[in-house]
Amino acid sequence: MIRHPGVALCKSVSEQMQPVLSDQERATFARDGVVFLPDRIDERWRARIAAVIDRDMAAPGPFHHHYESEHGRFHATSRLWQSDPDARAYVFESPLPALAAQLLGSRKVNLLYDQIFVKEPGTEAPTAWHQDHVVWPIEGSQVISFWLALDRVTRKSSAVEYIRGSHRWNRRFQPYPLSRSRVLNYPRDPALEEMPDIDTERDKYDIVSWDMEPGDLVAFHSLIVHGAGGNFTTDQRRRGYSVRYTGEDVRFSPHLRTMKVLENPELRPGQPLDSTLFPIVWQA
Repeated sequence: MIRHPGVALCKSVSEQMQPVLSDQERATFARDGVVFLPDRIDERWRARIAAVIDRDMAAPGPFHHHYESEHGRFHATSRLWQSDPDARAYVFESPLPALAAQLLGSRKVNLLYDQIFVKEPGTEAPTAWHQDHVVWPIEGSQVISFWLALDRVTRKSSAVEYIRGSHRWNRRFQPYPLSRSRVLNYPRDPALEEMPDIDTERDKYDIVSWDMEPGDLVAFHSLIVHGAGGNFTTDQRRRGYSVRYTGEDVRFSPHLRTMKVLENPELRPGQPLDSTLFPIVWQA
């Protein structure tokens, strides 16, 4: 059983400071693949994560991957939890592990990885429609991401959009290289479908997004199709912090599309994720 040294494991939902999820919230996540969870992360945690982002933008970590944009700056870095104590505390000790256990219906939760996304004002680069699952070395249904807003977020400032129910399409789509970084250089896989041109036929899809305030979360399934426009404001940053967790049915399944940052020599295909890179963060 792999846990990160020096970090307390959350043993039960009742130990969390935040209230548990409602039946309606759990049902919404199961049905839609995405649920909005307002005002779940308090100011103390937000201040710590804002400091994580400031430090990384000033001196990007080894898993930084910038996105191309003609104007502005689109900054992203993964696996901050391994090097930054505030990020490490958040992924283990915040309400997220217990929320993941409830939404996934799992008796065990592993950390997959964390990632920051910053679109500065005037950053035109969109986030293309995609599924996360297809570039992760996993198989299983219990996979969830939490996207935390550090700023007020609107569609104009690049709110993420989700296609409700697309996690149940039983379809997997080819990822596109979104930057020149080696960590996002995905080869083409003939086993995957091409992503439909969603933006030209938006009326065909059940697309949802939310205006968000600092401390709001969106929880979404790894197979849901999602994307975002650019940040077209002139004075509003869009800082987001995503943490991804898995449940007990997930197994290690590397493939040619695996993100470099998630390669894990400790594991063999078919094994549970329990390892130094994917530690257990919650167990009933």
